[in-house]
Amino acid sequence: MSTTQTTGVEDPAVAEATSHADLTAGQRSIKDVLFYVGMLASLGIAFTALVALIALMLVQGWPRLNLDLITHFPSSIPARAGAESAVLGSIWVVGFTALFTIPLGVAAAVYLEEFADKQRWYNRLIELNIQNLAAVPSIVYGILGLGLIVQAAGLGQVVLAASLTLTLLVLPTVIIAAREAIRAVPDSIRAGSLALGATQWQTVWRQVLPASVPGIATGVILALSRAIGEAAPLVLLGGLTFIQFNPSGLDSPFTVLPIQIFNWVSRPQDEFEVLAAAAGVVLLVILLAMNSIAILVRNRFQRRW
Repeated sequence: MSTTQTTGVEDPAVAEATSHADLTAGQRSIKDVLFYVGMLASLGIAFTALVALIALMLVQGWPRLNLDLITHFPSSIPARAGAESAVLGSIWVVGFTALFTIPLGVAAAVYLEEFADKQRWYNRLIELNIQNLAAVPSIVYGILGLGLIVQAAGLGQVVLAASLTLTLLVLPTVIIAAREAIRAVPDSIRAGSLALGATQWQTVWRQVLPASVPGIATGVILALSRAIGEAAPLVLLGGLTFIQFNPSGLDSPFTVLPIQIFNWVSRPQDEFEVLAAAAGVVLLVILLAMNSIAILVRNRFQRRW
């Protein structure tokens, strides 16, 4: 029988500890509530700003949201101006960026997570460089692309050079996201596959990669969303603002919507501001269409462990 039960008097030390624990729990509860309120307030502010920006673009660009915007080429006359070459240029550049980025990013992630020896110095150096490259400003990649891809490799200021430069820009994001998705697959899946006689490559190809598709798709969404809105590196690569023809191949000159929008905003006529707002809506629609496809792929392969 305890001392408290024997004497009928509560131990002062126990009472003080209980009171301190209650006080600490109360303070923690208040902090949790404040943190939760702060997070909701931040989310509300960001969401409100996003909705306001989209509404402003829709209202301002509504007079030019028609087929003429995507079927006419740029012109110095606002009534005749369109963004056909910029729309198709963005699709060409981002399409080939995805074509280059997804296989390279997934292959690098598979190697680093499933096959690389973590004790080797060069593997640790690769991981460190990938993490550092994800935070490098986009203009640095533009300078790198201009010096190595356009000039040293001799590709010129064409669609291929722009796609390769944007691939370098977003590849670290895809690799990091793909590695996290592969790492999230339970080890029991690998152990079961290997126990049934599958090789390590068969395990990765038939079990690990299909299970990690949702996470990889999320990384691809983030990467391509960044790529389609980039203007700074493409200015250095010759993303011209006045092109009255559509890209016809990887060796064709190009322009993209962000550069075209910047060009229209910088002009003094108010009509070009309306065009810029309408082109911003078109860019947003293209982005949402790309994201919708990636989300469908992610939901198709979604699994719960």
